[in-house]
Amino acid sequence: MTFKIVTFGCKVNSYESEYIKEQMEKEGFTYDEEKPSIIIVNTCSVTNVADKKSLKAIRSIIKNNPDSILVVCGCSVEHNKETYRKLDLDVLIGNRDKSSLVKQIKLYIKNKKKVTKLYEGRESTFENMSVTKFNDRTRAFVKIQDGCDNFCTYCIIPYVRGAVRSKDFSESVEEIKKLVSMGHQEIVFTGIDTGSYGRGANYDLVDLIQEISKINELKRIRISSIEITSINERFIEEIKNNPKVCGHLHVSLQSGASRILKLMNRKYTKEEYFDKISKIREARPDINLTTDVIVGFPSETEEDFKECIDFCRKCSFSKIHVFPYSKREGTAAAKMKDQIDNSIKKQRARELIKIDEELQLNYNKQFVNKIVNVLVEESSTKNSIGHTENYLKVIIPKTLKENSCYNVLITKANIDSVEGKIVKRD
Repeated sequence: MTFKIVTFGCKVNSYESEYIKEQMEKEGFTYDEEKPSIIIVNTCSVTNVADKKSLKAIRSIIKNNPDSILVVCGCSVEHNKETYRKLDLDVLIGNRDKSSLVKQIKLYIKNKKKVTKLYEGRESTFENMSVTKFNDRTRAFVKIQDGCDNFCTYCIIPYVRGAVRSKDFSESVEEIKKLVSMGHQEIVFTGIDTGSYGRGANYDLVDLIQEISKINELKRIRISSIEITSINERFIEEIKNNPKVCGHLHVSLQSGASRILKLMNRKYTKEEYFDKISKIREARPDINLTTDVIVGFPSETEEDFKECIDFCRKCSFSKIHVFPYSKREGTAAAKMKDQIDNSIKKQRARELIKIDEELQLNYNKQFVNKIVNVLVEESSTKNSIGHTENYLKVIIPKTLKENSCYNVLITKANIDSVEGKIVKRD
């Protein structure tokens, strides 16, 4: 039988979908985008828009693929259990049991009886998954953590992903060794709250970084995102002294206004945030620091917004992902007074995006006339595209070998990329 997977949302979902794909193929199913007899949808619920996209796609699949077996899982299911129960789905699960999804599909095929496995409560064990290869040979994602205990007032994720839990240390190392042996030169740690890896155990994220750094063929270790509260002196020392750790950190801010940070239930002050990123920059001067900012949070005033803008400039981020506040039913912020009008949210988002573009260009200009090392990921007859260890997107007007490193002299800076020419093969 043939199948395809439709994935919405974050890198964790992408990793889980890759795992499901591998397991399906091991059981003899064939991946086919054009004529799938089984369609698996891995949903997202990070915003209202994400929920709507997932539901719209599923309803369209039901309408246009009446003979296909429809399998749905993920965060949107967890957040909207009753809505999904009412749809005509053959296999329905939330975020638990993804590791046994293929088993559920085979059970449905055998018995022709619909399968629904949904649970209440946040407690769960880490579902062990292991991926052996990715289509992108250069970069491989490894899910080392799941769940969140932060309960920011705007966020539904702690409710749909459950409590913090981690992949076993030895199993994490073994998976990474296998991926490197398949040719992947860069490993990207993924998780819902990656910095909490090992919480409650006798190891942590730095221990894992140090252990996999011993793998000679592994050139880069990338951390997809980390909370400022997870960054301590030991972590900063590691990124300072370990050349395999990429000089790029995505550290969510969410607001640069002190009053709004408190309302969001973020676990730090902006002064504490700035102190940490200053220490990071002292350790790695060229580090690429990116962030998320929500505008239009309930009761956010023009003064709060200006305070946020000023703080973003002070932090000199190299990229700001700007999100207008999205009201999420089931969160504390949804019940707050003084909800902001959508037109004001959009206007503030536009203003911050302009500042983001200015900051991106300023960061990229620092590398003009400098030589950087680029791991090429895509190549065509016109040009090659890759990233530096600090996640500069580099465009080179030459056909180059993919999954190979080159030294490149940067000649031009754009807002979202830089351009350069080969100096010498690494």
